[in-house]
Formats: sequence, structure tokens, C-alpha cells
Amino acid sequence: MSLRSPLGRVLGTGSAKDGTGHWWAQRVSAVALIPLTLWFLFSLLMLPDLDYATVRTWLSLPVSGFLAVLLLWVLSYHSYLGTTVVVEDYVHSAGIKLLWLLLLRFLYVLVCGAGIFAVLRVALR
Repeated sequence: MSLRSPLGRVLGTGSAKDGTGHWWAQRVSAVALIPLTLWFLFSLLMLPDLDYATVRTWLSLPVSGFLAVLLLWVLSYHSYLGTTVVVEDYVHSAGIKLLWLLLLRFLYVLVCGAGIFAVLRVALR
């Protein structure tokens, strides 16, 4: 006995078998953001001053630079997953949906790359 409607079987609509992976990716990235964000906030609060030289010295430490880049990447990935769900749920035209999904991916790669470049430029200068 199937729970799908006859119209659903004819049209071939139903699960794309992709939701579980997306759901897990959102949860894992959200859990990863908790310690990374806490580390970032507490690390900044522990700095004696927030001027360029102090932050540059802090980011030039291997652990700080690595965790800052990791925070940017995980934050971008988590945000990308969330905005993708919004587009998939609320944009109904297939062509426009594809356009938005491609544009989102391009913009998130661009913004994340710019952020990582900025951290590396400050850290390695």
C-alpha cells in the first residue's frame, strides 16, 4: 500500500531523496558554528585593544588564522544552505529557480573567498 496519491504517481512527483543530506549538513554546520563563534567572541574580548596591529598579531598566530578562516567558511556554507532552502521553497518557476540557485552559489563563493583572502592578507602581511 502506497501513501502517494494517484496523481502524484502519474506526475512522478515526490521525494527527491536529497533532503536528508541537506538536513544533516545544516545541523552539522550549525553545531560547528557554536564553538567557532564562541572562540571568536572570547578571543576578541581577550585582546587588549582592537587596533589593526593587535588584530594582525592575533591573526598571525597559526591557530587563530586557521580558526578564523574555518569560521568564515562554515558560516558561509551554513548561510548558503539556508538561502538555498528559501529559494527552493518559495520560487516556483523552474528557470528562475535555477537562475537564483546559480547566482546564490556564485555570490557565496565570491563573498567567502573575499573574506578568506582578507583574513590571509591581514595574517600574512
